[in-house]
Amino acid sequence: MANEIERELSEKYCRRFGQIAVEKGFITSEQAKAALSEQLDDDLENRQHRLIGRITLDHGWMTPPQIDLVLNDLFKK
Repeated sequence: MANEIERELSEKYCRRFGQIAVEKGFITSEQAKAALSEQLDDDLENRQHRLIGRITLDHGWMTPPQIDLVLNDLFKK
């Protein structure tokens, strides 16, 4: 029963930006984790919220065309 509930919940949520970017080879899993950590730190310190794509761009880890490809994949139906 618990496994079935977990499976149903996981199917409700789409893949996230960082996961897709890693799968496409645009960033490493370490960079994705660092971006998530930086996003959380910003939020906890009441700094302006930044999207993961913005953080990867700010660090030079991804280019605007790569970000567009990830977003297109993320929001395709």
